[in-house]
Amino acid sequence: MKKVLVVDDEPGLRQSLGLLLTDAGYAVTAERDGRRGLERATAEPFDLVLCDVRMPEMDGLTFLRNYRQRGGSGLVIVMSAYGGEDAAIAAMKEGAYDYLPKPFRPDEVVLTLRKAEERERLRQEVASLRAQLAVGPAERGLIAESAGMRQALDLVARVAEHNTTILITGESGTGKEVIARAIHRASPRAGKAFVGINCAAIPEALLESELFGHVRGAFTGASSDKTGLFEAANGGTILLDEIGELPLGLQAKLLRVLQESEIRRVGDQKTRRVDARVLAATARNLEAEVRAGRFREDLFYRVNVVVIELPPLREREDDIAPLSRHFAARLAQRLGRPLSLSDDAIAWLEQQPWPGNVRELENAIERAAVLTNQEILNPADLRSEPLPRPHSPDPGEKGVGSGTLRDATERAERDAIVDALHAADGNRRAAAQRLGVSLRTLFYKIDRYGIT
Repeated sequence: MKKVLVVDDEPGLRQSLGLLLTDAGYAVTAERDGRRGLERATAEPFDLVLCDVRMPEMDGLTFLRNYRQRGGSGLVIVMSAYGGEDAAIAAMKEGAYDYLPKPFRPDEVVLTLRKAEERERLRQEVASLRAQLAVGPAERGLIAESAGMRQALDLVARVAEHNTTILITGESGTGKEVIARAIHRASPRAGKAFVGINCAAIPEALLESELFGHVRGAFTGASSDKTGLFEAANGGTILLDEIGELPLGLQAKLLRVLQESEIRRVGDQKTRRVDARVLAATARNLEAEVRAGRFREDLFYRVNVVVIELPPLREREDDIAPLSRHFAARLAQRLGRPLSLSDDAIAWLEQQPWPGNVRELENAIERAAVLTNQEILNPADLRSEPLPRPHSPDPGEKGVGSGTLRDATERAERDAIVDALHAADGNRRAAAQRLGVSLRTLFYKIDRYGIT
């Protein structure tokens, strides 16, 4: 409930305003002169102040000036039967939000207060958005020393407040979801839900139900109604990660959602309105997918309104050192012990190709932190495998020559995955079928071996 202070020397007006504003849902306090009003206003916080201009002890403009000097933050609305336009201008110069000439109608008072509340709400919202965009990059999980990332973050700041569909592109591990969350936090939808789904990690048979929900009896096992992710994101933002993996049938249904802002649960006859901002992300070249007939052209143009392209870490050499220090500092806090990187470790990290991008870099630092008790990590701590050593097998050894059986098995597994991906023209769903593994397993292996 908003708190209102009424300062006026007329008892009848104080009483009538008190009754009127109480009925309108405000908590009302009243004082009979400017000096007492100032003492009350500085002793406790008020959202709104209604103050007369002509009063004993202290006039309204003096009250307003002192109120602001003492840090009063409530919106002040000045009332007066004298002075007209000149009095209004003088009040505005002292920081008043509005001016009400006496006599006024009851609905005029309530409307002025409502407008003041809305203005303050918008002011706070804008301030919040600016603060979120001004937050240090490490706090947002973003590092932008390199030109490519600075350009991407500048685009985030410019498009966040609009309701435009955005396509975020980049290799696996470059931080597409981090960028999507930054867009959400800097948007007017920040107070609502952010919902993310990896379109490639869910079996095709379940994906429609996950996105749009289903009704009881829609299929075997549908024992009750289920809300889909689009409905869960109503008023907020939904991220469709790996949108290039969507089956063609679901692409048509997604296009309808983007065009009509409505969904239909599986097995339902009626449509439901949804208001979710759609962000899409992909590591694939969607234009090439369109040419190959695997992605609908109309959907491509619908999601390709604004594109934010994230460069791979190998093109962001300026970001590796600050990213590494950020991850080390965050791990130190989580592990409850000092942790930092030596200059040699930073130099070593900057020389690595990082095919898994930022995710691989973070994993490498975390692995080193967990496996060593050192407070300062060195290059030897960060290497995932020992440095190669000359190997002279025993005469009776029937191993794999230059490594263990496990090493050889992993090399063979990695090569098989790469071959399957090449044969499937990069389509991971088809590659998983070739290999005889689930799509989830394939994604785990791709991430583990840093395959791009």
